[in-house]
Amino acid sequence: MVSVDEPLTASSRRIAGTDIGAVAFGCWRLTDPDVGRCADLVESAVDCGMTLIDNADVYGLDWGGRGFGTCEDMLGDVFRHRPGLRDRVVVATKGGIVPGVPYVSDEAYLVSACEASLRRLGVDVIDLYQVHRPDPFTHPARVAATLDLLVDRGLVRAVGVSNHTPTQTRALQAHLTVPLATTQPQLSAVSLDPLRDGTLDLCAETGLLPLAWSPLAGGRLATGDDVAPAVIEALDLIASEHGVTRAVVATAFVLAHPTSPVAIVGSQNSERLRELAHASAVKLTRAEVYRIVEASDGRPLP
Repeated sequence: MVSVDEPLTASSRRIAGTDIGAVAFGCWRLTDPDVGRCADLVESAVDCGMTLIDNADVYGLDWGGRGFGTCEDMLGDVFRHRPGLRDRVVVATKGGIVPGVPYVSDEAYLVSACEASLRRLGVDVIDLYQVHRPDPFTHPARVAATLDLLVDRGLVRAVGVSNHTPTQTRALQAHLTVPLATTQPQLSAVSLDPLRDGTLDLCAETGLLPLAWSPLAGGRLATGDDVAPAVIEALDLIASEHGVTRAVVATAFVLAHPTSPVAIVGSQNSERLRELAHASAVKLTRAEVYRIVEASDGRPLP
């Protein structure tokens, strides 16, 4: 019999046959033009176990970036600045968003987007390539043929999806020769949809690895800004019981699901990254995760 106080545990996390850390480093805000500072930041993330580096070609259109491709360019500069660092990480990036369109997933565009990402990153192969957002006006059979082609050409090792519904994911997988490795939903203590819309159920069924973006709700769960007081109260209470910060508990909440989500964090502060990396050691109980869910819902569970 499982005790309500027994810590929840998850299984291992792997992409393309490589083990990765439970917490990953996201490059959405990697827009500092100083390559030395960026290299220090990325290396500190890797040193504390964040061995998945998540990027996208569209990153750089905000947060002070110079435009499309900025964050891939910077990560490529970081790899050149720190020889050997690329070999320590799993490089993930995404394509399929075209500002002003906004989504394109046909063969001509996705192939050219992937090749451009390879050039910006300065790598021979992308470990994980994901379709950033679904393009409903491209048949999933055509998207699948393109992803299979990228794998066959040796440009990418594994493929996945981001911001796709479970039915969109199934439709794509039905036409793929290679299995989808990942799905990347928004998941946090205040974004619970993947728990209920079938996303994490599909991961449990098929073995897809969930990569959770914005596990701190854009930092709001750390600062408490624009978050329901009940959620902050629940996180703070649990944090005090574990002797950690609210942000660590919010990250541990994402990690607690049995499908072994990876929490992608994007702090530009090395000390904060080391703090968040500790979330993998915080094992929340069933009672604690449901306390957070009820606080987020604003009502008791039935």
